[in-house]
Amino acid sequence: QPDAATARQHVAARPDASAWVSANAGSGKTKVLTDRVARLLLGGVAPERVLCLTYTKAAAAEMQNRLFKRLGEWAMLPDAKLRAELRALGAGAPRDAAGLAEARRLFARAIEAPGGLKIQTIHAFSAALLRRFPLEAGVAPDFAEIDERGAKRAMEEVVEAMAGGPLAPRLEALAEHYTGEDFAALTAEIARHREHLGAGPGKPPAALFADSLARFGLPEGFSEARLLAEAFDGGEAKLFAALLPLLAASSPKDAGAAARLAALDLAAPGLATLEALEGPLLYGSGAKQAVPFTAKTDFPTKAFRAGPGAALIPALEALMARVEAARPRRLSLLAARRDAALRGFAHPFLAGYAAWKQAAGRLDFDDLILTARRLLSDRAVAQWVLYRLDGGIDHILVDEAQDTSPEQWDVIRLIAEEFSTGLSARSDRPRTLFVVGDVKQSIYSFQGADPANFGRMADHFAARLDRVETPLARVELSHSFRSAPAILRVVDAAFARPEHHAGLGGAPTHHAYHGDRPGRVDLWPAVLPEDGSAEAPGTADWTDPVDRIDPTHPDLALARMIARRIAALCDRETGETLPVPGGRRPLVPGDFLILVQRRSALFAELIRACKAEGLPIAGADRLRLGAELAVKDIAALLSFLATPEDDLSLAAALRSPLFGWSEDRLYRLAAGRGTRFLWEALREARPADTLAMLDDLRGAADFLRPFELIERILIRHDGRRRLIARLGPEAEDGIDALVAQAMAYERSELPSLTGFLGWMETDELEVKRQLDASGGVLRVMTVHGAKGLEAPVVIL
Repeated sequence: QPDAATARQHVAARPDASAWVSANAGSGKTKVLTDRVARLLLGGVAPERVLCLTYTKAAAAEMQNRLFKRLGEWAMLPDAKLRAELRALGAGAPRDAAGLAEARRLFARAIEAPGGLKIQTIHAFSAALLRRFPLEAGVAPDFAEIDERGAKRAMEEVVEAMAGGPLAPRLEALAEHYTGEDFAALTAEIARHREHLGAGPGKPPAALFADSLARFGLPEGFSEARLLAEAFDGGEAKLFAALLPLLAASSPKDAGAAARLAALDLAAPGLATLEALEGPLLYGSGAKQAVPFTAKTDFPTKAFRAGPGAALIPALEALMARVEAARPRRLSLLAARRDAALRGFAHPFLAGYAAWKQAAGRLDFDDLILTARRLLSDRAVAQWVLYRLDGGIDHILVDEAQDTSPEQWDVIRLIAEEFSTGLSARSDRPRTLFVVGDVKQSIYSFQGADPANFGRMADHFAARLDRVETPLARVELSHSFRSAPAILRVVDAAFARPEHHAGLGGAPTHHAYHGDRPGRVDLWPAVLPEDGSAEAPGTADWTDPVDRIDPTHPDLALARMIARRIAALCDRETGETLPVPGGRRPLVPGDFLILVQRRSALFAELIRACKAEGLPIAGADRLRLGAELAVKDIAALLSFLATPEDDLSLAAALRSPLFGWSEDRLYRLAAGRGTRFLWEALREARPADTLAMLDDLRGAADFLRPFELIERILIRHDGRRRLIARLGPEAEDGIDALVAQAMAYERSELPSLTGFLGWMETDELEVKRQLDASGGVLRVMTVHGAKGLEAPVVIL
């Protein structure tokens, strides 16, 4: 008989019943999902009628690899072992040879399924749907997806066009209110919420402002002048002229308020004056707070009220009451202005962005979801579209459902709608829905994710399936197969208080599958800044980098503490050991996984400190392509090939591992060349080892595409080996990413060397490195980036 944890997995993997699974980390979510697909295929379901939707391409590849690995093993197992495998799966063991033969044929059936087994991200599914029905969806038949970088470039072009045309005032109006450092982040957010902001030509600014006033509950025609007239009666200057000297001579508290009030211009007050009055006259810590502010009852002090200022108190309290009443209207007026400026810019911007994509035949990731939802919502074609999807979809499986956005849920809901509608619901062919997720692991707001939807959609599907008497089973997987009991007890304690599990539907409960697994949680004291640690002004050397972290900075101190602790634990003589079958083994750096909340200064300092301790480390889990040394070296060589007169690029290429020149050799070549270009001096010096490579590349630069030119550098001229030998194995990720970018550039642009150099002139492009197979080296990652990874020792 299976144990309790395995029995719950078998219930969740039942192929004949719909299930909504809440699964803790390490409870085997991916295993249950692949088990369910395998049991569906064992039950005779055609592979093309199964749709598995995952959140990332890596998750889809992992699931597909696991499934094909299992089916491939079944094809080769002898009868007894195959029966045991099927029994462990919870499917029961076929008693006759025909049943075993059918199980062995599943691998071939899955491989040969029309269109392949559909295990993909929801974006990939939406793209495939639109390519099959472009006319019905209203998209170009040969459209191509545009990645985040391409979308950013397109939005920058639209903004530049607006800035140089008649719509420039709308851009300027928005810029007055925007305080962020990167305008591209704002335009990307506007594009993400295009459905709420509208993509049409929009209304004129005056009409937009009128709409915004109504939206924030302000009367028609409300203005700054009207607000000031409500708050000030004209006697404030006279009141404060009499009040301030008396306050200054009163208690320290009254004197402090008098100093703040004396700086205000009450003869011609504006909104800034009204905002500044809220501090001294109202309760609250700041004017930006949304909580209701009330007039202070302890200002002025009781001694002042009973003393010489008693006659001025009624007028002062009347002013305080007017400021209190004006505050919400002031904030609403400010919000209305910002709302009108945002919408005034968003309407033409979104229209321009949509026109750019239409002209280029491109769709971004949000377009894929929104267009697919619109297609499936069109009652004129939706049923036919669903039927034409390889004859229909009978089983839908959704992984990492807690990170699914409302728009993505709409697509899933529309696909599954016929499961509980009309003749489809009463079909002899069972149709099921399987959803698995964990609200605690939600990447909040990422791609519009709303974890609250996980529970709402469960109720929605449960209600619909109840109508056709196919109830939705709610299953909870609370056993962790990879964490020790000590770890899980700490997690449960962290969520025990009501305020800590708000939004989770109650305090989560975790059970360790391996109850005897050793584990330990150490809580270190916080590393606080040292008093007086900062250098006195004027004492730093002017040659010091301005971004250098102080040696006593808490991030630097914590990074060193962690690195030293890991080094001590991995010491062969005095370090710790781990239990393994047959005994114990010493800890090694590859056993450690350091998790941080974000890629802040601490992230880089941890990598630097571990390298200083001599610990083998995999580097950052995300790298900026333009900041990689190997990429910079190749780019310098490409820049010289495009412009031979570029002395700096040639010098950088010569000093790089591609040529290996020393500083002295380069100086001797460059110092005495006079007015000649560095390339001319190099040609006259005739260094055979260097000129042979440069002459070959210069001869091919005008004929080869950027991708072919980079491959020529890396392969024919041994560039890859030279770069990795000097910079280490981690340089290979940057090199591979550069090659991939060269291929991506050729798919979207006319290939040219100068064009590609302009394409890659940025260090903002991030490449995610796969650190799960770390090769025995220490890893530093963000909490979200490390989802699903395991390590004996985790440092948070």
